[in-house]
Amino acid sequence: MKIKHQLAIFNALTRLLVILVLWLMLPILVEDVVYRHINNGLLEKKQKFIEHLDKNEINDFIENSDDSTETYSQFSTLHSEFLVLSKSPVKANQKKAVFNNEYRIIEGEENEYRILQYHFIYENQGYQLEIGSSLGEVNDLTFIIRFFIIIVFVVILFITFLADTFYIEYLLKPFYKIIDTKIRRVNEPEAFDHTPIKARSRDFRELDFVLNQMMDRIAELFKKEKQFISNVSHELLTPIALLKNKFENLLQNDSLDDNAFDKIAGSLRTLDMLKKIINNLLLISRIENNQYEANEDINFYDIITDLQEDLQDRIDDREILFLNKMNHDFTFTGNKTLIHILIYNLVTNAIKYNKPKGSIEVTDGFLENNYFISITDSGIGMNASQIENIFNRFARISSDQEGQGLGLAIAASIASFHHIEIKVTSQINESTTFMLLFPEALKQN
Repeated sequence: MKIKHQLAIFNALTRLLVILVLWLMLPILVEDVVYRHINNGLLEKKQKFIEHLDKNEINDFIENSDDSTETYSQFSTLHSEFLVLSKSPVKANQKKAVFNNEYRIIEGEENEYRILQYHFIYENQGYQLEIGSSLGEVNDLTFIIRFFIIIVFVVILFITFLADTFYIEYLLKPFYKIIDTKIRRVNEPEAFDHTPIKARSRDFRELDFVLNQMMDRIAELFKKEKQFISNVSHELLTPIALLKNKFENLLQNDSLDDNAFDKIAGSLRTLDMLKKIINNLLLISRIENNQYEANEDINFYDIITDLQEDLQDRIDDREILFLNKMNHDFTFTGNKTLIHILIYNLVTNAIKYNKPKGSIEVTDGFLENNYFISITDSGIGMNASQIENIFNRFARISSDQEGQGLGLAIAASIASFHHIEIKVTSQINESTTFMLLFPEALKQN
């Protein structure tokens, strides 16, 4: 997921959290305001009632009561308000006025009311006055407010999400340009574009400046390493060639006995092995320093067919059955020589570690829209620890086999150079499969 989408989602979630808090808190605040308004209204009604209260009026209230509790009740026509006056002893330390919410049944209909309970003494007689105001409208108002908040905030959330996405896209535009034109070219220091990126943000300008400085240093290091590789090629391979030439001349001397002849021949083999190791290490170094072009069309079927012909003698010596089951005729843009070395090393590895009268099967196909080539042998197999280390330099599957342990290291470097993924699966004493998973940029003949 791109960073702009992550930021937009983060901002949206933050707003959603704020909306949720407001959705929970705002009705409470509204209720508090409404309750204060109702309380003030009840206090005003209580004050007017007490101011106009006299003994005759109280007696009229009591006489007009329909029950024996000496309680007088008065209701509005819509049951939105009520007034109840009853005799009640006033206790010590009792609050004169108390507000609470209660459900009351008035003429068979139950409603919730905000009630003011006021205790007072009139002519040595204690009374309790209750004045209630219906909360039905308040509850309806709270529900409407909650619903309205949800609608408004959802609309705000959607609009701000879109605004954030476009605004973040605008802010990060220089960043993506830096990625496209600078960071993705770190492996190509010679083609690096040092043109400053236009950005209003000081941070992006600083990032661009630092990247340019870093690439200057990398380009200098690449240049020095290439020079070092060139020097190594000359300084090491030249003495080896001279020694080899001298040893070969010595072998022409008829005065040598068999023991001396064997020692000189052994030295020649050692020189050949040393030369091969140096060449392989130089090859890996050149690959890792991008000193090869990758602009050739490569046909994998042709490469497999040519390899089978070149290695047929080794295949026949071990009586191995080589099965070419490739069904797709695809080309890939890369370095043909390096790809040939990559597949050659995998096939020779399958021959080397195979069982006598075993088999090698080469197949191809598509896996998740990626073209692949798999090379499976019926050899000695590997355990998990060996699979983890086979691409390390000088690592060998078996010490009984000859070699310097650089074949698979070279294969891994070539694969990395071409952005090819190598997957290895193996079972001890049964089989090993090397799968080359190519990037999607493939074209069909």
